[in-house]
Amino acid sequence: MSRRAGDIARAACVTVLGSGYLRPAPATWGSVVAVLIFAGLWWAGAGLLRNRAVVEIVVAVGVLAASALSVRWGPWAIERFGGSDPRNFVLDEFAGQWLALLALPVACTASASAVAYVLAGQFLLFRVFDIVKPPPAYDLQKLPAGWGILLDDLFAGAYANIVGQLVWRLSPLASWLGIVLGSR
Repeated sequence: MSRRAGDIARAACVTVLGSGYLRPAPATWGSVVAVLIFAGLWWAGAGLLRNRAVVEIVVAVGVLAASALSVRWGPWAIERFGGSDPRNFVLDEFAGQWLALLALPVACTASASAVAYVLAGQFLLFRVFDIVKPPPAYDLQKLPAGWGILLDDLFAGAYANIVGQLVWRLSPLASWLGIVLGSR
């Protein structure tokens, strides 16, 4: 692969299929694309196959792959796009958003609208935590290159996942939405 072709492929990856070029708020667009890809995965894995394990494995591998690539390609993106956390670089949002969506307590038999509400809720939780950056997320941005780009988003994803697990498992919202809780 030529250097130019490699740069194009790398840019497509770190901008999550170009969503990092969208304005305003490229990070939000990157998160939207992550949720839409997850929704397609959920529909295929949990909806058609009725197999949550496939979804969870793909999501976990996706978080790990996006994280590894964020660290590896962070210095390249800083040089190409400028800044210590380039706006166009949204692969870190993808990793964080998918972490927020990992192991959702929604059974395969839940309605499409219930799943959509949970996905929208997790999207909003992740965006809030990504913007607010509660400790130690804010300080993690100061780490060098790809680590600084990635870790604040992983912490935002972890916070969103924890809050989402509590909301979807322990609040009356689950029964109001008709969500069938379960691991399979």
